[in-house]
Amino acid sequence: MRILVVILPAIAAIITVAVVACTNSAPETKKETAALDSTGLVKRGDYLVNSMGCDDCHSPKRMGPKGPELISELRLSGFPSKGQLPPGDSTAVKNGWMLMAPDLTAAVGPWGISFAGNLTSDATGIGNWTEENFIRAIRKGKLKGMEQGRDLLPPMPWTIYKNLTDEDLKSIFAYLKTIPPVDNVVPAPKALSELKY
Repeated sequence: MRILVVILPAIAAIITVAVVACTNSAPETKKETAALDSTGLVKRGDYLVNSMGCDDCHSPKRMGPKGPELISELRLSGFPSKGQLPPGDSTAVKNGWMLMAPDLTAAVGPWGISFAGNLTSDATGIGNWTEENFIRAIRKGKLKGMEQGRDLLPPMPWTIYKNLTDEDLKSIFAYLKTIPPVDNVVPAPKALSELKY
């Protein structure tokens, strides 16, 4: 009985301390989950762009000793406006193959020939876009985020990226707006019949 008299107040004290500690930490929890500030958005966007492989298709590359290497001053500027595709065989595509340009900034498939867009802060890229345009482009797969725009073409994986959170998309957009501008008008898509071989 004496043990219970000693243990019960000790248990009550532990519970009280735990309740007070949880109550006092609640504002910190809310603070941690609050929306990111502009610096936090850019930092998160940097992480997402680099981990999601945006450079794979949107950055021109040159061939190096280990294969394609990013051209840093053209980073995320899309298929070069004066770029040339190597000769290709539309028969391969008709047989089910998809072809990629040597630097991966263009793709050829049953839909035709598509070119990776300019994601830099230049007016020829996303420099004039609003955050709303960017989110619509990713959520609905619309060119330049225009409601009536044409659909984004493969291999852009917008059907996967549309599942990102609003904060993720805002972060990516904030980061892309910090990318140095590159004046590069990316060619319009072409029909498969325009593939030269």
